[in-house]
Formats: sequence, C-alpha cells, structure tokens
Amino acid sequence: MTELTDGDSIGGFTYREIPTVEVDAVEARFLPLAEAVRRLNDAVIRSTADDTLLTDAVARIDELTRQLGEGAPPGPVGTCFNHEGRSWSWGNAAVGERNAVAPPLYLRFVDDTHVVGEADLGPAYEGPPGMVHGGVSALLLDHLMGVTASHRHTQTAFTGTLTMRYEATLPLGKVTLHAELVKQERRKIDVEATIVATDGTVAIRAHGVFITPRWAAELSEDR
Repeated sequence: MTELTDGDSIGGFTYREIPTVEVDAVEARFLPLAEAVRRLNDAVIRSTADDTLLTDAVARIDELTRQLGEGAPPGPVGTCFNHEGRSWSWGNAAVGERNAVAPPLYLRFVDDTHVVGEADLGPAYEGPPGMVHGGVSALLLDHLMGVTASHRHTQTAFTGTLTMRYEATLPLGKVTLHAELVKQERRKIDVEATIVATDGTVAIRAHGVFITPRWAAELSEDR
C-alpha cells in the first residue's frame, strides 16, 4: 500500500496527520456556531423587523463575518481523512457539521448494508407551502444512499444514476430515511431508499446506481 504523508490527495480526498481526538475537538468547538447560524437563518426567514434593526443587523453580521474569515483558506474545503480511518467533510451540503446550510442529516448504520437517517426540516427547506422542497429530498437521499453504498465506509462510491418517485407530499418537520444496499457487481452498487413522514407515510422512493472509481478499487486491492 502506498505510504501517505500529510496533504497527499487520493481521488480528491486529502490525507491529514491529525489524531481523531483533535478532529472531534475542533468539531465540538464549531458545532454551536453552526447551530446558532441555523437559528439566525430561521429568524431571517420569519422576521418582521423594521429598517433600523435590519441595517444594524447587517453591519454586525458583516463584522462577525470579517472576523471569522480572517486567515481562512480560499477554495473548496473538501473531505479529509486520517490514519485512524476518521473522515470529515465540514462543508458537506447534507451533513457538514460546520455548514449551517446542511439540515443536518444524522446517519447510523443498522448493519453493513442498511443505513437509517433522521433530519428535522424547517422553513429553510420549504418548497410547496408547508412541504419539503423536492430538491432537498433528493439531496438527502443522494447522500444517504452514497453512504449506504460505502458498505460501512469500506469502499468509495459515487452516484451514477438516481431515480426518484414522489408518492406523497412531505410535510416540514422530522423525517426518517431508510436505505439498503441491494446488489453489488464488482464496481457497480445498487441502493434502494425511502423518506418517511412523521405519520409513517412513505413520501418518496428512490433507486440509485453507485460506481466505485477505478482508483478506489485499485487502492482496495493493494491493502
């Protein structure tokens, strides 16, 4: 297996010589800030503030943005991993711990091929009145199914095709997602998934074909 040094990239994933305990500590420090920005976004959507308060808020937020951005590197944040197998993708649109745009989606493996996800979708994710935007549903399903295709993070897989059937509208609020790896033939992986509303209604069904890139398959063979 190829020896990696800090900063090396494999298929766009960056290796970092940072112990998991330190990665966890950084996440814990920034998580309250991301949650506060989510609350701010919700307040902006609902607010009836007057011009004076809005002008003051813009100035204060701009100043905080300037301070927080000092020294921040430009460009994509990407996904990193360390020698312990810990990976982190803090800017991920579905699960990024430091991305206030992410719902976020919380995932857990039931077993190697079955993953369950949970999310609480408020006004920031609204499409039709009182309902989750269809594109947000697609985002969550795509990420969930990709994680499922990873076979408990033992293989890398990217979306080839994603087919969705919207069977019912999905109300805002808490939703549950289920995904199952149903078939794998060499680098081709089939995954099926659903999103279930709070009342138990299956709102969306999806089928995806995920592909393990050649570089990832060759890396696995070297191990």
